[in-house]
Amino acid sequence: MPLASHVDIHAPVAEALNAGRAVVALESTILTHGMPWPQNDAMAAEVEAIVAEEGAVPATVAVIDGRLRIGLSAQERKTLAQEREAMKLSRADLAFALAEGRTGGTTVAATMIAAHLAGISVFATGGIGGVHKGAETSFDISSDLDELARTPVVVVSAGPKAILDIPKTLEVLESRGVPVVGYQTDMMPAFWSRNSPCPAPLRLDSAEAIARFRKTRVELGITGGMLVANPAPPADEIPAAEMEAVIARAQAEADGQGVKGKAVTPFLLERILEMTEGRSLATNIALVKNNARLAARIAIAVSASKT
Repeated sequence: MPLASHVDIHAPVAEALNAGRAVVALESTILTHGMPWPQNDAMAAEVEAIVAEEGAVPATVAVIDGRLRIGLSAQERKTLAQEREAMKLSRADLAFALAEGRTGGTTVAATMIAAHLAGISVFATGGIGGVHKGAETSFDISSDLDELARTPVVVVSAGPKAILDIPKTLEVLESRGVPVVGYQTDMMPAFWSRNSPCPAPLRLDSAEAIARFRKTRVELGITGGMLVANPAPPADEIPAAEMEAVIARAQAEADGQGVKGKAVTPFLLERILEMTEGRSLATNIALVKNNARLAARIAIAVSASKT
């Protein structure tokens, strides 16, 4: 079936793509599953505004009534932010939602797929999924990692979510051939914290250098995406030692209550929010905005490198 039978590209996004201008893809699970109304819509609007202020065009991705939407109007974004029955969509169920006329927010993996379909090279998110603690017995590994290996999109995040096993996540990314670039840092950030115990495999200090690295990979015929690890702003981070203690307590509660599978992440995030008295959410908002700003600059550099 033609792509147009499933995909709608918002007019400003289509115009920018046709003109070769910079576009940044944004995920929508933060709208559908990450925050309550109306904070979710307010944050999404701010993130889109940051991308626009930097000179790029924001393209929030979602599935609405069985249509893959690449870029949303303000009203569409508001409506999605209030949707209580939205699915959380990844590679496995993205086509299901389209086929069944459903509505859903797109995760990192699904947003990467949509971005690549539309010809968008850069995507900003908060943190990626990865290898969960205890994965050696549960085999709980996010599909985000395989998506990074197969789909040629530059993903800007604050590193893997800190509730994950970061060393194992980096090992999987290395085995899949995914470049992991620390932006102006030699250490991997850990979402809420600027540093983890793990060194960043690579380091680049400018958006132009990241665009040049991407272009060289394309010229060599190397497939797959890139992960740019952008530390949270210094004023907004929660120190790693503090977060490690909070995460350990939350994990112990999850284990004690028998929380498993897909229920683990939302349980942990809710408990961490409570234990930090809202600081984890404030840091999350700050780092998403920070990532959007860097992603816009990378997208502009990528666009310039094509001319």
